[in-house]
Amino acid sequence: MVEAVLIDLFSLPANLQNNIQGLLHNTLETIEKCSSIHAPSVYVMCCQRQGSEKKGEQEFLFPDLRGFQSLKRRLEVVCTQTTAAALYTIKQRLDEKDLSIIKVILPTLRKDLMKVYTDHLFTAVYQFEFEELQVVSDCENLQIVEHQHEGQTLPSQDVALIRSEIQVYLESLPSLKGELTILRSSLIPDDIFLHGFTTRTGGISYIPNLSSCNLFSSSKRRDPQVVVKENLRRLANAAGFNPETFHRVKIDHANAVCVMGKTEPDNYDGIVTNQKGVTLAAPGADCIPVLFADPVRRACGAAHSGWKGTLLGVSTATVNAMVSEYGCNVKDILVVLGPSVGPCCYKLPHETAKEFHRIDPKCVRLYDSTSPYIDIRRATRILLERGGILPENIQDDSITDQNQNITFCTACHPDKFYSHFRDGTNFGTQIGFISIKD
Repeated sequence: MVEAVLIDLFSLPANLQNNIQGLLHNTLETIEKCSSIHAPSVYVMCCQRQGSEKKGEQEFLFPDLRGFQSLKRRLEVVCTQTTAAALYTIKQRLDEKDLSIIKVILPTLRKDLMKVYTDHLFTAVYQFEFEELQVVSDCENLQIVEHQHEGQTLPSQDVALIRSEIQVYLESLPSLKGELTILRSSLIPDDIFLHGFTTRTGGISYIPNLSSCNLFSSSKRRDPQVVVKENLRRLANAAGFNPETFHRVKIDHANAVCVMGKTEPDNYDGIVTNQKGVTLAAPGADCIPVLFADPVRRACGAAHSGWKGTLLGVSTATVNAMVSEYGCNVKDILVVLGPSVGPCCYKLPHETAKEFHRIDPKCVRLYDSTSPYIDIRRATRILLERGGILPENIQDDSITDQNQNITFCTACHPDKFYSHFRDGTNFGTQIGFISIKD
């Protein structure tokens, strides 16, 4: 069932602009009479005319709603200068109410354009139905056409213009939840490497569990890729790396490692390079983002280590790739474990806990319970040390940085970090990143 109706009056013919009140009135009347549409919310998007005062626009555009009292309580007119701004504003309203099924009523010529906008600004969480608004010069003659019209694909230059409009609008938005913050370790020499771990502040993602510097998009979340890309652009500007040479691991919760410059695996949780100016990144929202740096051979790496990857030795596999590919000496490699869920919060089923207990009994607390507490950080350290990494070359929660803590518990700090364990399936993601300076 449709949860919201969006009426697109943004780009009307010039001869209708002055009679928008009548057009809107007729459209709403059609909606109210149409028994197939039962929506708790109705949004009307209109173009804000140059020089018009924002205050009072909504009142000016509303027709006489005496016959639409039930509709009036859930109707909002959104006037902006661009379609991107209007749609993004309406998206916020939909997200506030957790609405996902939207009927869009729009002029025929706007349908293909609107599909490009919605493809970029929304994810697969949302479902759109399109109905065509037949508009002729006489505003009294208005129809909503139920049949679907298969429009032509937009020219590539038109799609490029829409992408540019969206990008410009997103770049204009203010940062949320404070300034962008990057955590850095003093273990990694900053004259050779650029690195850091992000927090949740300083981005534009507004959805509560994804606010504000979410750096991962998927078909199951409400944050679209264009928003994540804008958050990454702001991070790159603050950190000083090129977002066009940014490479994030393709998570498989296993131990495959990608070597930059060689054939890229379909999925991998570790990545290494000796190329300057290439930024490697590993996400984490409880799983550990692990960074690796060899200042002697000038090579670096990043790994995503959840409980599965930890047991499979993804961190050791990343070290081994640096040794085999770049001739690194394992005793020169520095390893920093980023923000992740701590042993204070993280529980796993007893059968899984047995695997960590085999690594070291100290990795498990309340072992005899059905869901013991697990220390995936300690397990990662132990496996790294067994692989030849020097204890003093590993930074985790057992070693406090001389400048600041790095390995926070993500579940314990909702103001600083995202957490899948804490927030459930609709969660945001932070990253650890590293590159070799030019």
